[in-house]
Amino acid sequence: MAGAIASRMSFSSLKRKQPKTFTVRIVTMDAEMEFNCEMKWKGKDLFDLVCRTLGLRETWFFGLQYTIKDTVAWLKMDKKVLDHDVSKEEPVTFHFLAKFYPENAEEELVQEITQHLFFLQVKKQILDEKIYCPPEASVLLASYAVQAKYGDYDPSVHKRGFLAQEELLPKRVINLYQMTPEMWEERITAWYAEHRGRARDEAEMEYLKIAQDLEMYGVNYFAIRNKKGTELLLGVDALGLHIYDPENRLTPKISFPWNEIRNISYSDKEFTIKPLDKKIDVFKFNSSKLRVNKLMERQRLAREKQMREEAERTRDELERRLLQMKEEATMANEALMRSEETADLLAEKAQITEEEAKLLAQKAAEAEQEMQRIKATAIRTEEEKRLMEQKVLEAEVLALKMAEESERRAKEADQLKQDLQEAREAERRAKQKLLEIATKPTYPPMNPIPAPLPPDIPSFSLIGDSLSFDFKDTDMKRLSMEIEKEKVEYMEKSKHLQEQLNELKTEIEALKLKERETALDILHNENSDRGGSSKHNTIKKLTLQSAKSRVAFFEEL
Repeated sequence: MAGAIASRMSFSSLKRKQPKTFTVRIVTMDAEMEFNCEMKWKGKDLFDLVCRTLGLRETWFFGLQYTIKDTVAWLKMDKKVLDHDVSKEEPVTFHFLAKFYPENAEEELVQEITQHLFFLQVKKQILDEKIYCPPEASVLLASYAVQAKYGDYDPSVHKRGFLAQEELLPKRVINLYQMTPEMWEERITAWYAEHRGRARDEAEMEYLKIAQDLEMYGVNYFAIRNKKGTELLLGVDALGLHIYDPENRLTPKISFPWNEIRNISYSDKEFTIKPLDKKIDVFKFNSSKLRVNKLMERQRLAREKQMREEAERTRDELERRLLQMKEEATMANEALMRSEETADLLAEKAQITEEEAKLLAQKAAEAEQEMQRIKATAIRTEEEKRLMEQKVLEAEVLALKMAEESERRAKEADQLKQDLQEAREAERRAKQKLLEIATKPTYPPMNPIPAPLPPDIPSFSLIGDSLSFDFKDTDMKRLSMEIEKEKVEYMEKSKHLQEQLNELKTEIEALKLKERETALDILHNENSDRGGSSKHNTIKKLTLQSAKSRVAFFEEL
C-alpha cells in the first residue's frame, strides 16, 4: 500500500516538472513546420531552433516576422516569444523571411539553402509587384526560374503549354500587352533553351544577379515628413538611407550612405540622424506611426549588429587565410627544396651508373675478343688443350656475367632516368604550387562595409612583405591576359544580354496597351529615355554633393 502511494506521488512529481509549452507554426518560402516551445523561450531560442532545422548558417540575413493589426513586425531575439504582441491562439504563426538583403548576392551568399530562400522571396516580391520589374526583364527572369525548376530544355518533354499552370510574370506585365499565354510562353522558352547546362543553384544565382539591380530590390519604405511637413518616403537598404517622392519609389531624390551616418535615434514620433561629419547639423523627420519608428530603430540596431558580426567574421577569415597561406608556402618551399635535392642526386647517380654500364660493356667486349683469340690459337698438347678449354670456359662464364651485369646496369640507368624525370616533374609541380599561392588574393572578396566599424573591433591588415615570391614576367603577363580575357567575356555577355532585352522590348512594343501603363511603368520609361543608369550608379551620382548640401536640400523639400 505504501509502495503504491509512493509510486503515485513520484509520478505526480514528474508530471508537475514537465515544462509548459505552446505550439508555433513556422512558414518558410517553400515549407511549413510546427514546434513545441517552452513558455519561457525567448525569440533567440525559437530562431536558433528554426535555423538548425533548416541547416542554415548564414542566419544574420533572416528573422521571424509576424503580423499585428495589418502591420508587420519582427520577433525580438532578447524578448520572450509570448511577451510580443502576437496572437494567443495556437499555433502562433511566424514567417521565416530575409530581413536584410545582400548588396552583391554572388559574393555574399555562400550556402545553397540561403541562396534558394532569397531566390524564392525575391521572385515572390517581383510577382506580387512589391519590386518593380520592367516587362522585358520579367521575361528573362522567368526563363531562369523555369531552368531552376525544370532543368535543361528538352523539346520532347517540354511541349507547348507546359508552362500554362506556372505563375512566372507579374499580372501588371501580362495586362499591359495584347499577348496570349502561348505568346508569352514562346518568348520565355526561347530564352530558357539558352540556359542549357546550368544547375538549379546557378540559375537561381543568375536570377538574383539581375534582380539585385532593380530599383526597388531590398528597399523598405516608410512614410515620413520633414520639418516643413512635406510628405516623403524614407527608403532603407544595404546601401544606406534614401529619400523618395511618394509618387516615385524608383529614383530617390537624395541618398545618405551608411558610412556617412554616425547615429540614428528617435523620440516619440521624431527621428534624428547625426551625420559622421560633426560639422554638419543633425537633420530630423517625423513619422505618424510610432511602430514604424520602433521598427526603424530595431533595423538600425540589427544592422549594426550584423556589421559587427561581419567584421569579426571577416577578421577571423583573414587571419585563418593568412596562416593557411603561410603554411602552404612553407610546405611548398620544403617540397621544392626536396625535389631539387632529389633531382640533383638522381642525376649524379644516373651519370655514374651509365658510365659503369659503358665500362662493363667494354670489358665484356674485350672478354669476347679474348675468347675468340684463345679459340683460334692452335694448341698441340692435351694439357694445353685441357687448360685452354678451362680458360675458354672461364672466359665464357666471365663474358656471360659481364653481359648480365651490363644489362642490369643499363636497366638501372633507365630507371634512374625515369626517377630523374619524375623528380623534375615534382619540382615543376612545387613551383606551380608556389605560383598558385602567390596569385591567390590575400583576402576574400567582399563589399565595402556600409557603415564605420564599432570602435571595439581591432583593425586588421595584411602586410605584403610577409609573403614574397619570385615571379617571372611571363607569369604576370599570362595572369594579366587571363584576367583581361575574363573581363572581355563578361562585357560581351552583358552586351549580348542588353541587346536581347532591347530586341524583346522592341518586338512587343507594338502590342502594348498604353492606357494600361502604371505610374511606375511611365517613370521607368522616362528614366530609360534619359539613359538611366543602374541603381548603384544612380545613388553614387546622388552622393556627389556634400552631405551638408543634401541635408539642406532634404529640409527644403
